[in-house]
Amino acid sequence: MSKPTAPLLPLRDIIVFPHQVVPLFVGREKSIAALEEAMAGSKEILLAAQKKAKTNEPSPEDIFEVGTLAAIIQLLRLPDGTVKVLVEGKRRARIVDYLSADRFYTVSYEELPHPSESGIEMEALLRSVQATFESYVKLNKRVPPETLTVVAGIDDPSKLADTITCYLTLKLPDKQGLLESASAMKRLEKLHELMQAEIEILQVEKKIRTRVKKQMEKTQKEYYLNEQMQAIQKELGERDEFKNELNELEERIGQKKLSKEGEQRCRAELRKLKMMSPMSAEATVVRNYLDWVLALPWGEYTEDNLDVDHAESVLEEDHYGLQKVKERIIEHLAVQALVERPKGPILCLVGPPGVGKTSLARSVARAMGRKFIRISLGGVRDEAEIRGHRRTYIGAMPGKIVQSLKRAGSSNPVFLLDEIDKMSTDFRGDPSSALLEVLDPEQNATFGDHYLDLDYDLSRILFIATANTTQGIPAPLQDRMEIIRLEGYTEPEKAAIAKKYLVPKQREANGLKDVSLSVSDGAISLIIQRYTREAGVRSLEREISSVCRKLAREVVKHGKDKKLKVDEKKVEKLLGVHKFRYGALEEKDEIGLTNGMAWTSVGGDLLQIEVTAMPGKGRLIITGKLGDVMQESAQAAMSYVRSRAEVLGADRSFYQKADFHIHVPEGAMPKDGPSAGITMATSLVSAIIRVPVRHDLAMTGEITLRGRVLPIGGLKEKALAAHRSKLKTILIPKENEKDLHEVPKSVLDELEVIPVDHMDEVLKHALVLEDREAFFRKLRGAVATDLSIELPATH
Repeated sequence: MSKPTAPLLPLRDIIVFPHQVVPLFVGREKSIAALEEAMAGSKEILLAAQKKAKTNEPSPEDIFEVGTLAAIIQLLRLPDGTVKVLVEGKRRARIVDYLSADRFYTVSYEELPHPSESGIEMEALLRSVQATFESYVKLNKRVPPETLTVVAGIDDPSKLADTITCYLTLKLPDKQGLLESASAMKRLEKLHELMQAEIEILQVEKKIRTRVKKQMEKTQKEYYLNEQMQAIQKELGERDEFKNELNELEERIGQKKLSKEGEQRCRAELRKLKMMSPMSAEATVVRNYLDWVLALPWGEYTEDNLDVDHAESVLEEDHYGLQKVKERIIEHLAVQALVERPKGPILCLVGPPGVGKTSLARSVARAMGRKFIRISLGGVRDEAEIRGHRRTYIGAMPGKIVQSLKRAGSSNPVFLLDEIDKMSTDFRGDPSSALLEVLDPEQNATFGDHYLDLDYDLSRILFIATANTTQGIPAPLQDRMEIIRLEGYTEPEKAAIAKKYLVPKQREANGLKDVSLSVSDGAISLIIQRYTREAGVRSLEREISSVCRKLAREVVKHGKDKKLKVDEKKVEKLLGVHKFRYGALEEKDEIGLTNGMAWTSVGGDLLQIEVTAMPGKGRLIITGKLGDVMQESAQAAMSYVRSRAEVLGADRSFYQKADFHIHVPEGAMPKDGPSAGITMATSLVSAIIRVPVRHDLAMTGEITLRGRVLPIGGLKEKALAAHRSKLKTILIPKENEKDLHEVPKSVLDELEVIPVDHMDEVLKHALVLEDREAFFRKLRGAVATDLSIELPATH
């Protein structure tokens, strides 16, 4: 049986599958002739792909054997001589032989078998291929989504394989392989494999596309926004403003008396700023840095008023007393008048609250004609508060030293470091260690703030620190400061301060300046004695303010024409009952009760020590919230008394039959220190020999086991406390005689001060005895070793 024949149309880079309708543009003469022959006959033509697309005159060897038998649906001749033909693939066919090659190729062919395949495996494969194709279509935007509807309606496996193949982007050999495969199952398996590979490629493409798109969008957005911003700035003239700002900064750098390092740094930062967008975050940081550096008073100094007489008059005008500090300031001015560039002194004023430490620093600035800066160090616990933060941190700023210099506007102000003893330490650093550089005259000429990262000269600054006690100030910091102690005021000094400063100040503050008001000396003395108990004058000012407020109320009620007079009776009426007892603590001599003198952070105070004896077995009970040192002093006093028992007129075994209780009243207040040693010993002796102690006498001194009286501190404050309480006599260690020059003469005139160097002398003056001299001779004639204590024999 002869094979069917048909004209052959060789195709370049395309394969037509059965059931596929494809438009073809044909230009080669042989191909056009083959189409004309087919149109003249059965309109069937065999479509086979060339192995190489570039071959213009393909030979039989250049054409694949298997092709598709197609029907011509429409043929259209175009003006340029080419032909557009619409063909529909019908069946697979294999070329058996080339019959003619004159005008075109005529070939004999045989159709490839079309085996019928079905079953569960085929059904599963169909579903799998359709699902995979659906995923492929979702990823490949070139395939229209409607294709899924077309594919979903195909049940024939062979038709499904051919239809899907048409939509896949496959290489020519892969497509030819699918065309040559007659088995639908094999074609579907191959398709599934090819689609999986294609899906992986499409997914990677999608990722790349998304990433590139995001980058493009970001770049385009930034470009668009920058262009828009520049346009807006151009409209508003802001770009010009930024340029003007840069020019202004450059001009300021040239005008400032910066150090060489500072000028180089500023110019480098300005160059960076010029290359930045004015709205960027980094530009703001650089601009802030330049603003801080240029706002500082580099090389700017106020001229000091070196008139010593003027300074003296200003200090006397503002403050009463405080001679030590005033003398030190006058000395500094005198040195400055003689030396061209003296180093600024670093003074530390130590004293109780309310004695005028802070206000004195302000007066010093006024006397010298300098700017005044005050920073409070109370509660500061971060080292960066002093040195600043590094610029790497968001919101970084210079430390308080540099900030204050900017506010002052000069590099030689009077700089007050208030409450330097109230600083604390935590994990953020130790601010007191940061102050070591600030307060060291040898180092502060090159002070380095972390934010500025430049050396700044602090050597011309007059630093004044204030503290209530030196206990809270680390030793290295104390070593760098000249400590000047401000003791409490005496009663006459307080009265003078009240008349000269406090009463006029409170009259003005409470609207009584234009009112006829007289305040008697007795009224002021009563307020000092009965309504305040302090070393300074802060409470005194509050009480005077309270009096003025109450008087202001009377003025509002009765008019300004009424004359007001404040005497002692008026004070009691306005301020109410007395807050404190004044005078001797006790009105009569008592057994076992002795007045001691103590030093506190608010000045001197009197401390009563009570001792009572009771039947017992020799226990020593100590109460009153006493510290270790004070408890040890009590034990030392007891040992001394036991060693002198017989000489004092007591039974040698008195301590075996009695318990002794030492108590210091105001039990809630912590107390410590060795200076109550002789006071406790006196109370113990008084309780043992049943002789009272003088109530108008107070004492202070440390005791040893041999009865020696050792020196103590705070003599001035203790003497003032005794004077305030109207005591007549005080006993002090002989070695403290040298400190009496610190005690005001007015106080010494009213106090009998008796220096003692042994406990025997203390007892002679403190105990109420009929024959003091005989008792003293008895004590001095015996020593502790006279007691018949048997010691073990030595060999």
